[in-house]
Amino acid sequence: MNATKLEPAAALAELRDTKPDGVTIVLLSGDMDRAMAAFIIATGAAAMGMRVTIFFTFWGLNAIRRKGASSSAKDWLRRMFGFLNKGGSETLPLSKFHFGGLGTSMMKRVMRDHRMPGVPELIETAQDLGVQFIACTTTMGLMGITKDTLIDGVNQLAGVTTYLAEAKQGSVNLFI
Repeated sequence: MNATKLEPAAALAELRDTKPDGVTIVLLSGDMDRAMAAFIIATGAAAMGMRVTIFFTFWGLNAIRRKGASSSAKDWLRRMFGFLNKGGSETLPLSKFHFGGLGTSMMKRVMRDHRMPGVPELIETAQDLGVQFIACTTTMGLMGITKDTLIDGVNQLAGVTTYLAEAKQGSVNLFI
């Protein structure tokens, strides 16, 4: 690494280029606490200069869908998936103690009181640190999700072979 002072983004890019370590995360869950874990690990690894890729599939796609985005599918079953999974990182439920939203609201309040970032802020931080977001095309097709229903900053729409190519290069591979 150069001894000259670099801007944070440039310093991270240079560190990432010199470090062979990579982290891949498959985010299958659409639960707030599990999505938070994925983004906390991703941002920590990226801050250490590691290459990080998150592959979003099934319910995990809800974390990167625009708030209130629904399915554009023509058939009733995939439209129902879209209706039941409106998406948006702000609306993810807790995996335990959701209690119809009450538990999730209480958790968000505790997090706010302790200055802990929520999923939307963690997503923004991950993007700022260069974490690659890949949305699973197979699941998107199954659920009638289109690119325009995803948040800005999703780097790629791809299938499992793209994820596996990333995982093959990684030294840490997680499934959440």
